[in-house]
Amino acid sequence: MALEGEGKTKEALLAYHQAWGEASDDFEKFLAAHFVARHQKNISDRLRWLETTLALALKVNDDAVRPAFGPLYERLADCHEALGNREKAKANAGLAKAQNTNPTDRGPFYHGTKADLPLGGLLTAGNPSNYQSGLAMNHVYFTALVHGAGLAAELAKGEGQGRVYLVEPTGPFENDPNVTNKKFPGNPTRSYRTEGPLKIIGEVPGWARQTPEELRQWREKLSRSKGDIIN
Repeated sequence: MALEGEGKTKEALLAYHQAWGEASDDFEKFLAAHFVARHQKNISDRLRWLETTLALALKVNDDAVRPAFGPLYERLADCHEALGNREKAKANAGLAKAQNTNPTDRGPFYHGTKADLPLGGLLTAGNPSNYQSGLAMNHVYFTALVHGAGLAAELAKGEGQGRVYLVEPTGPFENDPNVTNKKFPGNPTRSYRTEGPLKIIGEVPGWARQTPEELRQWREKLSRSKGDIIN
């Protein structure tokens, strides 16, 4: 993706084809096919790669991939419309609208922070953003991946060591729109947010910490990131 950011589209496409050839499982193939499809200028070629992407997504069909179905069916509908296949375009557009956008993930869920929180306590919205100064967050964020919560803990503002808590949402939650179907299709980081409180039900020991150099690179990456947080 760095090649794309530098405007080297031909080199990026070659890299995605290489990733396709070297993919070790259906999820890796799904990701590679998505990026190859995105770079196809010929509509028939794009359609073929999108159909490959869909077939792989249907095989994987997990919490990371399901949020990609709606946009994928929309892109298929656009291709069929451009090729004059009105019935197929209509069918895929209908499938896109029919997708359930509510997460089906059952956890366990984690939240990373530098705060020392009591077990049984509630973590509520309204805290300052770790990534944009002067912004109070309207949601509480959490993930189903413990290493993702660990990274968030180490990047969080505040003093002391990062902590990862086992949490339980007390109300409905949604896919985090800041990452879902953005750089990658679906929600591969299994990142979510809720307007309601998260209940602290435990603390996770022994999670893998980043090295100082890795943290420096992450902070540099965040400082270069553009765009407002969807709050």
